[in-house]
Amino acid sequence: MRTDVGITPLHCKTVLMSLRAVGHSYFDVQTGTQLDAWYPESSTDPKRSCLAAQLGLIEGRPIETTIDDLESPAVNLADAYLRLHMLSRRDIRPHEANLDGVFGLLTNCAWTSAGPVLPDRVDELQSNAADKGIGVSVTSVDKFPRMTDYVIPSGVRIADADRVRLGAHLAEGTTVMHEGFCNFNAGTLGPSMIEGRISAGVIVGANSDIGGSASIMGTLSGGGKETITIGENCLLGANSGIGISLGDNCTVEAGCYVTAGSRVTLPDGSIAKGKDLSGRSGMLLIRNSTSGAIEMRVLDPDKWEGINQALHDN
Repeated sequence: MRTDVGITPLHCKTVLMSLRAVGHSYFDVQTGTQLDAWYPESSTDPKRSCLAAQLGLIEGRPIETTIDDLESPAVNLADAYLRLHMLSRRDIRPHEANLDGVFGLLTNCAWTSAGPVLPDRVDELQSNAADKGIGVSVTSVDKFPRMTDYVIPSGVRIADADRVRLGAHLAEGTTVMHEGFCNFNAGTLGPSMIEGRISAGVIVGANSDIGGSASIMGTLSGGGKETITIGENCLLGANSGIGISLGDNCTVEAGCYVTAGSRVTLPDGSIAKGKDLSGRSGMLLIRNSTSGAIEMRVLDPDKWEGINQALHDN
């Protein structure tokens, strides 16, 4: 883990690996429930305003958060939000902070055009706003807000902000298209085209393309602990998927899904499980259109010239 994590952009001070940041939180007025935490990059006196606060449903308060050890689990909502900010600000990379148990610390909010509120207060918010001639839309009901309401990393393009959660790590030069998705504690390490799904915990190397509707298994569903990484200069074709890691210079054919238990025919005719190929470089994974068998071939690196760099000069 790097020791210079976000000290300048997050206005943190580090003493023996301790991090301190000044932020702003919204709280539900009736219950006192903390809804979120925001740690702005450019201010030591953070302030926000939203319609829900003006109508008296929520109130904003300044907060100061200290993290003694990023390798220990977060202890409260403010701690968890600071770690998510650090990821999206690229102060740390995925898996460099402990996010075990983070779901239990976050509040499930209705994320509205008027600000965050508890889901059972949406009707009240909409009614009070209507009295002022203002309509309120709800973009999601979730524990994670969209990243762009809290952090906008430099040098990226995001076609649909609702599809990138706070805590996503998007390297400079990353483009997330309209159907692309990136979860928290996951993301890219260099210029990349994201048209498919980067699940929680997944890391994608530089100059790789995750094709339309392509899926990469994460660590949330089913309680899996195996983290999937995609190397540099890889291509996942449209509607393909993987449950194993790929090294550099790999291609997965469109529509081909390879899991740890998949039986894969090797160039010499022998059979291996997908997990035995995990992390290898230079693989072309295809599904034989006659037999239906998954096959691994040695990839000719000249067959794919990589992502179009002109699309990633953001």
